[in-house]
Amino acid sequence: MDAVKGKGDHGIQNPGGQVDRPVGSHFLESMLPKVVKRRVHALKRLQVQCANIEAKFYEEVHELERKYAALYQPLFDKRRDFVTGTVEPTEEECEWHSDREEEEELAEEVKEKAAIEDAKKEEAVPREDPKGIPEFWLTIFKSVDMLSDMLQEHDEPILKHLKDIQVKFSEPGQPMSFTLEFHFESNGYFNNAVLTKVYKMKSEPDASEPFSFEGPEIIDCEGCQIDWIKGKDVTVKTIKKKQKHKGRGTVRTVTKQVPNDSFFNFFNPVKASPDGEMDEDSEFTLAQDFETGHFFRERIVPRAVLYFTGEALEDDESFDEEELEEGDEEEQDDEDDDDDDDDGELEPKKEQPQPAECKQQ
Repeated sequence: MDAVKGKGDHGIQNPGGQVDRPVGSHFLESMLPKVVKRRVHALKRLQVQCANIEAKFYEEVHELERKYAALYQPLFDKRRDFVTGTVEPTEEECEWHSDREEEEELAEEVKEKAAIEDAKKEEAVPREDPKGIPEFWLTIFKSVDMLSDMLQEHDEPILKHLKDIQVKFSEPGQPMSFTLEFHFESNGYFNNAVLTKVYKMKSEPDASEPFSFEGPEIIDCEGCQIDWIKGKDVTVKTIKKKQKHKGRGTVRTVTKQVPNDSFFNFFNPVKASPDGEMDEDSEFTLAQDFETGHFFRERIVPRAVLYFTGEALEDDESFDEEELEEGDEEEQDDEDDDDDDDDGELEPKKEQPQPAECKQQ
């Protein structure tokens, strides 16, 4: 399911394989005989009906996601309990076969020997075992590029109190949306137990552009009011500025609050304009916000432990490398074609190679 969708311009290929310029649909239709144009219009009506059926399909997919979210939730609740240390997993629940089991056993032996040596050197001081999995969500935030870019040093002490992130889907009969819930333990920064971010979605063809429909898309989002404890709001900073009186020449110092970079600005998002008119910076910020919300929903929440261990990051990197290799391959092919053209110029007697077929952009 796409969070933010872009539209590509497509060119029409000429018989010779070269594209002079993208041909607009209206231009192409104008070249058709009237009787053929009528039939094309009939096909377009059918296409609109297909788009409407597709919209119904995605509505049912959303309902199916909501249904299965209820089945996942008990497992996610248990995950939260293990992470926070509320519940200690049993021996059976901790059993896990690892492909690196032998390496881990060897590493464990080395650690045990080192621990024995350290114990001899240190005084026997009783130590408390850590509770749950410390800094579970903070570790994820710091490991994932999309989230670490939003994270500031002053956010980290707060995110150590993050217990869980949940996704809630809109109920049947309500406008399509999903809500991210960030659950915090009591802390010295704000009074909220839960911070929320609602992403509103649209899953129906646009009446003015029905053929652009490609499934549900996020169209707006809404944050929440954070009840900051006095002096603890990390989304603003206090600066001092000197002002000189023009007439008397006296100088005074004034203090003012200005916005400060913070992950918690995530809960005070840019609002989508009802008429669609937004400046470029706001559009970019909103698009990034939509992408982040979608990433939390589709990747972070369902696969949190794999982002904590880094396994999911390895999968993401492998996927990026595959895409890069494909791009390099295409670039190499283009260079080979250029070399062929050069050879043709050096040997005029040889038959000139035919132009390669252009790809649609």
